[in-house]
Amino acid sequence: MAGVPYFDYRPGYLALKGEIDAAIQRVLASGQLILGPEVESLEREFAAYTACAHAVGVGSGTEALTLALLALGIGPGDEVITVANAGAPPVSAIRATRATPRFVDVMEGPLVLDPEQLRAALTPRTRCLLPVHLYGNAAPMDRILEFADRHGLPVVEDCAQGHGATYFKRHVGCFGRIGCFSFYPTKNLGAFGDGGMCVTSDPRLAERLRMLRQYGYRDDRHAHCDGVNSRLDELQAAILRVKLRHLDAAVTRRRELASIYLDGLRGSRFRLPEPVPGAQHAFHLFVIRADSRDDLAEELSRQGFGSAVHYPEPVHRMEAYRALGNDALSVTEEACRSVLSLPLYDGLEPEAARRIVRVLTGSA
Repeated sequence: MAGVPYFDYRPGYLALKGEIDAAIQRVLASGQLILGPEVESLEREFAAYTACAHAVGVGSGTEALTLALLALGIGPGDEVITVANAGAPPVSAIRATRATPRFVDVMEGPLVLDPEQLRAALTPRTRCLLPVHLYGNAAPMDRILEFADRHGLPVVEDCAQGHGATYFKRHVGCFGRIGCFSFYPTKNLGAFGDGGMCVTSDPRLAERLRMLRQYGYRDDRHAHCDGVNSRLDELQAAILRVKLRHLDAAVTRRRELASIYLDGLRGSRFRLPEPVPGAQHAFHLFVIRADSRDDLAEELSRQGFGSAVHYPEPVHRMEAYRALGNDALSVTEEACRSVLSLPLYDGLEPEAARRIVRVLTGSA
């Protein structure tokens, strides 16, 4: 039996090889490799896809979050409310602005930010909310925005895992002031390297993001504000333009594979993904919860199947952020002990998903 890795970009590449190779050759022949027509075109096309007015290409998803916070004026002494079960990137972005993250627990089923926990985390220094659309599941943006509006707080959406996810038929990223996407290779819309994108409907924020991503420049070599180097390159933009044209079909395939897992594991001992009411899950990841997560991963490996854990440790328990600890994150901590991600990517054969179900249910 051939092994099935947790993730493999190659089937997706081979399916689009002609288009991707042509795009790469077009860039190499153009004479321009940084912030050129491919990036500009991707920005227009991605803005149209998400139905946001503006999109700004940057170097990574984490840098998208950092620049979004900086564009909103977040800095030293400020606090940003977020979750602790989405890995280090959101917290790393907050700390890069020298602000302080404050953690709230997540909803028991969907594992996204619980709006009921926001009031307890609010302090006079709170300046922003940063919900994460985790695993491709949209956070409950109506309740989050209601709280934010009541307290005059901007919202930055972490959409790193949210390509193709919607909430009441609107694409994630367009609810808050700025939405931030990652193009890391594993994402639903993944580059063959790193990259990210900020989307916004505010033209002033879009202009500020463009300055921040390149040393504070406008269309000159003059720094109008403190900026950084966070540029999406032409090669990745050209590849992403190809893949964006096929994104809806790719997300549909992910949902079909997820249905195989859902149907096959329903009624089993595992807890299955639960979408937020009104959300259409994009299934960046298919995450089950199991009391014996590590034993289960070992059994899958013995049978030739990869798996992964997103994420094994809550951020407030990590050495770098332990001083930010919060003892009231019981759902977060239980989830980090039990989550297991099953293979789900372009090119994964449906029969492979069925074989994984048989292993998990003991019917292999």
